[in-house]
Amino acid sequence: MGATKSVAEYAAGLGDWRADVVLALRDLVRQAAPEAKESIKWAQPVYEFDGPFCYIKAFKNHVNFGFWRGVDLPDEEGILTGTGEKMRHVKLTGLEDIREDVFQDLVRDAVMLNRSKGDPTKGS
Repeated sequence: MGATKSVAEYAAGLGDWRADVVLALRDLVRQAAPEAKESIKWAQPVYEFDGPFCYIKAFKNHVNFGFWRGVDLPDEEGILTGTGEKMRHVKLTGLEDIREDVFQDLVRDAVMLNRSKGDPTKGS
């Protein structure tokens, strides 16, 4: 197999409205956390700073914008969902679901949690 797929290639492979959502979220993360490393891990776009802090995952009828330490993020809007021990996500069904300011605040807060607590995949 060839080189690792890029986020742009991941989005292009979706071939529908989900690609637009993925690319809009990508731009939003890059603006809020320009120091973050972007890659495809676990078959989805992942953003890392002192370990992974958020991801974008396309499903058939929606796109999840998720956070490794979602349970620790301030969520005054009540938009984060999920039942896992740590992770939470926002479920998007179109570009109109993107709340730029709120999402960028979540990204910045997620980066700060990794700065203070370290890599969430290492048990911290």
